[in-house]
Amino acid sequence: MNLKTARVVTIMILAGIGTVFCQEKPGGTQPPMVPILGTQQLKFHSAVIGRDYVLDVSLPRGYRDTTKTFPVLFLLDSQWDFPLVNAVFGEQYYDGFVPDIVIVGISPAGEHPNYDSLRASDLTPTNLKGMPQSGNAAKFLECIRREAIPLIESKYRVRHDDRALMGSSLGGLFTLYAMFHESGSFSRYILTSPSIGWDSGILFTYEKEYAAKNTSLPVHLFMARAELEGGGPDYDRFVDQLKGRHYAGLEFRTSMLEGMGHSGGKSVGYPRGLQAAYARPALTLDNAKLNLFAGKYRVNPEITVSILQDAGQLVLVAPDGTRLPLQASSERDFYVRGTYLFLKFDMNETGKVTGAHVETFEGNMVVTRVM
Repeated sequence: MNLKTARVVTIMILAGIGTVFCQEKPGGTQPPMVPILGTQQLKFHSAVIGRDYVLDVSLPRGYRDTTKTFPVLFLLDSQWDFPLVNAVFGEQYYDGFVPDIVIVGISPAGEHPNYDSLRASDLTPTNLKGMPQSGNAAKFLECIRREAIPLIESKYRVRHDDRALMGSSLGGLFTLYAMFHESGSFSRYILTSPSIGWDSGILFTYEKEYAAKNTSLPVHLFMARAELEGGGPDYDRFVDQLKGRHYAGLEFRTSMLEGMGHSGGKSVGYPRGLQAAYARPALTLDNAKLNLFAGKYRVNPEITVSILQDAGQLVLVAPDGTRLPLQASSERDFYVRGTYLFLKFDMNETGKVTGAHVETFEGNMVVTRVM
């Protein structure tokens, strides 16, 4: 059996296996479809585009506090990526990397929509020969700005000054297109495997046109590409061009996703992107300020922990000797990187530290300084 024949036989066998697993038993019925637990869904008709869309919404744990408003993240290709991003966010939240965020996924609606064709229309900025549906990114961006965002803001307590946009592949292309054409609509951009080569590298032109009119780009931008996908030279050239502008206010991080392919890169790139886009401040405080917080703190009558100043950093020492480095986000606020543990030190009117409010994933507590 030659190699070509072997491949054909393998495909036939796999197709047969798939048919066996997909067949119903005689008289059986398919199980009902169920939504993702704890999520909501809105539908709307876009007057801008003339089609229906679905918004998948995931509310964070802190949303129960009705006095607060929340950052909002708009996710492209929700039909595929909403379950992934919903799960990834939960992991990053538990580890203390991200705040409470409302996640909104957007996707075409309708009965049996052709997602490949519809996304090729919505997410591409120019029309290419052979793809008559392509080139409607301007209208889709207007749909998000004029219809999807106002609808979400009318239903949920989200912040208009803290919006993020996330996408991959053509979604990454659209995310960069949006940044250069409506940078004020979002303050955080997260994308993987962007289609940099679309229309002979039209993104390079968009960036040049933006740079000709602007010296600042006050956003958080995270880009990543998978090691095993194509387009590396174009991606690297685009990164170099963007970094070379030295835009004021631009917080830019990029990453290589080792051992990953085009689609699978999202499972690695999205969590890294969330960490980068929502990174907490990491301040360096002088030893005199840090020494103010050094001491012993009573958690309860049986447990006392120590806080030390060690080589220019505070360290929390548990009763069993475990050492947790504390990172400063302000002169009184500290956190443990990679753990849901936040401390806000309390001071009296004389400036003496009397204790701290501690927030963990399980709940909040107040600890008292005892020496």
